[in-house]
Amino acid sequence: MITDINIQQTGVGVSYKLHQNYPNPFNPVTNINFEMPEAGYVTLKIYDSRGSIVNTIFNGKLSQGSYSLSYDASHLSSGIYFYEMRSGKFVMTKKMVIAK
Repeated sequence: MITDINIQQTGVGVSYKLHQNYPNPFNPVTNINFEMPEAGYVTLKIYDSRGSIVNTIFNGKLSQGSYSLSYDASHLSSGIYFYEMRSGKFVMTKKMVIAK
């Protein structure tokens, strides 16, 4: 399920990075920033604490750059979740907390 997101390019990426979301904890909207040193396919997914996929928030091709994504999690209940970025051989996961 893809939710309503707002993603925008904010600069030039020099390496693969997935930043900690902010604010964290949050209710109901948070920002996720990431960087890509080259164009490629990117997948961003949200997982619950059991490891089940809750949401695919982005799945597509992006050019080299720094990106900021605004994610509305109002449909999720309070708790600990994880978000994961995959692009090529790069995989990184971070923890986020929804506090309602």
